[in-house]
Amino acid sequence: MAKEKLVIIKEADLTNNCPECFNQDLKLSFYQKHKQGKLFNSITNVVTSKIVCNKCGTDIYPVSWTDDIERSFKYYQKMVIPDRTILTFTSFFWILTLLSVVVVAVGVYFLLQ
Repeated sequence: MAKEKLVIIKEADLTNNCPECFNQDLKLSFYQKHKQGKLFNSITNVVTSKIVCNKCGTDIYPVSWTDDIERSFKYYQKMVIPDRTILTFTSFFWILTLLSVVVVAVGVYFLLQ
């Protein structure tokens, strides 16, 4: 089973008011999902975001966003450039592939003898 982890691709400090404590210390983070398995590693095109108040520590969900927060979010969302999607195979995959080719070749050789 592949492990999934979120890698930060952009962070920004916002000066908008927190809807909970009305402090002006928010952090906006954009994450990109990476999958790592025994046979492959991949970078997906899934980008997620999170806004956290640095003072009270609460996550600010889109339901409670003000117009100012939404405007700032859209601005930074346009600036985010995610890594391109890549699928790379691990050395374990290449060893298994090579082994299977050798087994098939040996099988065909003995069949033809």
